[in-house]
Amino acid sequence: MGKILVIDDEEQIVLVLTMALSKYGFNVEMATNGLEGIKKFDEECFDLVITDIRMPGLGGNDVVKYVRNSEKYFTPVIGITGTPWLLEDKYFDAVFTKPFAIRDLVETVSSLTAAALSSMSVS
Repeated sequence: MGKILVIDDEEQIVLVLTMALSKYGFNVEMATNGLEGIKKFDEECFDLVITDIRMPGLGGNDVVKYVRNSEKYFTPVIGITGTPWLLEDKYFDAVFTKPFAIRDLVETVSSLTAAALSSMSVS
């Protein structure tokens, strides 16, 4: 299916998202903070990024701005947050407030990766 980068400083959330997305056929890479996520984003090609908003150091708002200002600006980014008042959602393709249904996230990931892959094949 697609290659997904999951960035979150909470290990349990990263593990749950990785297990759920892997179950649906996605290849998942993990990063435990924004800086590590940006480094992985630069080194590899991802079909989608999921990032927590509030993390020590670089948060999800910083991550999405980095993606949007990169050569891979078209990469869909989903923000997940327990603090929606800190969200700068104009940069995100979708946002989920914790707690959220894994099924809803998987459906959104599937939709965004399918759209991204089809737009790349048209160009």
